[in-house]
Parts: sequence; structure tokens; C-alpha cells
Amino acid sequence: MAADITLVNLNMLYVRYYDSVEKELHVPLGTLYLTRILEDAGYEVDFRDYQLNTYDDPFDAENICDYLADSADLVGVSVMANLLPFSLVALRTFKERNPEKTVVLGGVGPKSVEHPILERFPWIDAIAYGEGERMIVPLVEHHRTGRGFAEVPNMIWRGEAGQGVVVNPPADRVEDLDSIPFPAWHRIDLARYEGYGVMTSRGCPYLCTFCSVAPIWGHTAHHRSNANILAEMSELKQRAGVDLFLFQDEFFVCTPGQVVSFCDDLERSGLGVDWKAFGRVNLSEPKMMERMAGTGCLELRFGIESGSDNVLAQTRKGFSAEQAVAVVSEGVHLFDRVDAFYVWGFPYETMDDFHQSVFQMISFRMMGARILPSLLCFLPQTEIYRELKGHPLEFCRELFPEYMLTGHEICRSARVQIDTKHSSIFDFIEQHPDIFPGFFHYDLAGNVWPKLKVLQEMGFYPADAEDVELTDSCGAHSPRVAQATSAKAQLTAAR
Repeated sequence: MAADITLVNLNMLYVRYYDSVEKELHVPLGTLYLTRILEDAGYEVDFRDYQLNTYDDPFDAENICDYLADSADLVGVSVMANLLPFSLVALRTFKERNPEKTVVLGGVGPKSVEHPILERFPWIDAIAYGEGERMIVPLVEHHRTGRGFAEVPNMIWRGEAGQGVVVNPPADRVEDLDSIPFPAWHRIDLARYEGYGVMTSRGCPYLCTFCSVAPIWGHTAHHRSNANILAEMSELKQRAGVDLFLFQDEFFVCTPGQVVSFCDDLERSGLGVDWKAFGRVNLSEPKMMERMAGTGCLELRFGIESGSDNVLAQTRKGFSAEQAVAVVSEGVHLFDRVDAFYVWGFPYETMDDFHQSVFQMISFRMMGARILPSLLCFLPQTEIYRELKGHPLEFCRELFPEYMLTGHEICRSARVQIDTKHSSIFDFIEQHPDIFPGFFHYDLAGNVWPKLKVLQEMGFYPADAEDVELTDSCGAHSPRVAQATSAKAQLTAAR
């Protein structure tokens, strides 16, 4: 039977060095959720995860065309902001060769730039927004019956001549997250993946001005029940022996009471697994953290962002530098690892503010925390980007925010080198600063380069190629950083 839709995950972690390539395979939760929804509704889904491609150069448009050669007439592509430029360029070639196919973009990559994408790039037919579970079945049904996009919720599309870009009304948010079936685990070989993420909630009520995630959910949070979360963990353990989970949503720690309740239920379940989570400074109490550590939490990650109260106030973090010191000081004694994430390069971050951050970073590093700094990224859905409207940002082919590394660059030090065969991608980025602002910077000479120099001197960024393996950098792009030691492994060794 011919597939009703081809769903493609184009999100990849792919970091090039002069002598090697670092890749990590992470379970593509978003497209697997949509696959399951469609299968339950009786549709045939052709699911593809481009992370698993075997091409020597996955960023060659010819290889994308080859990968999608026998795709369905309706192609849905999930992409994040770092690979949005490449995806648009590659899909242009795909559409030129397959003009009869309908291409729909989804994922967080096109967020807040749907209009200019549809206005400038005619090979993209529509862009989905909001929660896909309420959109995907109507999309496939209407395409199959020739009704187009007009009645599909959560859809932005190019109308008929003179109509311009059309924004369809949003569907209601899914408030009962337990009603969403588990991802289509049967469509992948779980053993091939390195990261097993679980989403326990959607949304965050905090108004951090630089955050690109909370705006997607309208700053409103909904949560799954403990029983539903544990049932998914149990299924993953049974299917693939998964015994280490990352709760990857930003609002797992919503209240101390809820976290303790989860820990109690996890302990009663007898699953015997380890886990990691993101915490929030102003919500992380000592007793809560003790309970987390006592039920298998190996690693707690905090978005500290700055050691300056001035910057914390302007970014609306909701806590003080003093609170951060107290929580991290407690955490390093409880967990195998505490991660402290920092953002630098805020437009209003004076050098005095910045030095306060560096001092705190050094202090936390001496305590044993892992420090993960990242250069501020001006994604279009963020308030901090909207505040800068009218202020010119600068493009530099030697430096990108960590979360915007595309895989086309060669990483050697804190700076990168562009392979000449991929230079056209960066020409494309530079031509469309309003679509790809995350690749641009605020005041390189006065704000970025002086701060980067200090971070290099303090060992938070590599100064030379040989330093790469000795330095942590932010988030998923941390080069060759050893994982936290499993509590179970320690017990086994002791025995």
C-alpha cells in the first residue's frame, strides 16, 4: 500500500573537527508522536530519520533528493533552527525534481518566520505551527481528498493568487497529555540511539526574554501524570533495556511537591532506573533534591545564565545570583553531576556584569559542577530579539552560537572554518538575516570578542585545536565529554 505521507526527521547533531566527525543519535520524539497518531487513525506512514543516513556528506542536496526519491506525494519535514537554512536549500532541489509533491515544514525551526519563508521560497507549500497532534490527521485526510490546507488547524500556507499567506486558526491546546499515545517506538531500532528523552510536560510559565522554547507553548504549562510517565519508561525498558532517561522538558521541576510525588511513585514502581533532569533554581529545595538523588537522579541541570543580578533581572529569570550559589552548592554534594548553563553576550551585559558571571562560573567549577557557557542566540520567537528590532546584527563566518552549529563548519577552536563546498549555505543565511537571526551577533567588537577572550583565558572555551578535548562547551554540542557515572555501575564495582 502506498504511504499517505512521508514524515522526515531532519534534526541532527553533527559536529565536524579537522580529524573526525562527532555524531549522536537522539530518538526523534516529535515525528514518532505524529507517526503514532496517524497509524492509530488508520493511515499509512513512511517514517524516515535522516540521522541514520550513511552518506559521506549528509549536507549535499543531491543526497537529500536521493534519500527522498521514493517518498509519498505529501512530505512532512521536521527541522530545528540550526538546520533550517540547509533544509530550505536542499528542499528547493527536491521540489524542482518533484514539482507534484507537497512539502510541509514543521518543528521549531520555522517558528515566527513562517510568513517570510512562504513569501520568498515557493517550493515550501505550507508550515505547521503549534501542537502537531491536532493538525496531522486533518492534513493527511484533506490532502488525500484534494481539499488542500484551508480547513487544517495549526497551518500557515500560501493562498491563491492575491490571497497571500494564510494563517489558519489554532487548534485548542492538548491539556490532557495522558491522552496522547506513546511515540511509535516500533518504527525504530531503539538500540541504535544514544539518548532516550522523555517529555513530562509541555510549556513553561516563566518569561525569560532569551528563551526560544516557552513562547512555542504560549507560556502555559501542562503536565503528564506520574503513572503515564512511568508507563512509558517501563515500556522503553522492556523494549530496549533502557535504564537511563533524560527528562528533557524545561519544567520537570514545576513544584517541589510534584517532584517528590514523582520520586515516591518511581520508587514504588521498582523500575530500578537512573535519570537526569533540568531543574530551576528558585524551585529546587534541598529536601526535593535529596529525594531526587535517592531515587536514581544522577544529574541535575540548571539554567543559571548569569552571575549578575542586573542581567538576571533584565532577562526575568526569577531568582538571584545568591540563590543560584546556594542551590548549586547543595546540588554538587547530592548528584554525580550538576550542570550549570550560562548565556553570555547579552546586549545590556556590561563587562562588570560579565566578570561577575565568570567569577561565579569559576567558583562553581571549583565545587565540581560542569560549566556550559553558550553565546546568546537571537532566535526570532524570543523577546530579546524583538526588543532589538531595528538594531543591526552582525554576521561572522568564524563564530556561531553553540546551538546554531549546522555540521557544515569545521570546529577547531572557539572559532570555526567553513568548508568551501558549503559556503553557499552561509551566503544564503547572510542574505536573509530576518529569517535566520540566530546566526547573527550583537556588537562583535565591543560585546562578543572581548568576552570570548576572557572565557578562553579562563579555560571555558578552547584557544587552540589541542584544547578541544579539555574544554566543555554548551549543551548537546559538548565535545567528547564523559557521561556521569551510573549509580548502579558504582554499586556493581563496589561488590
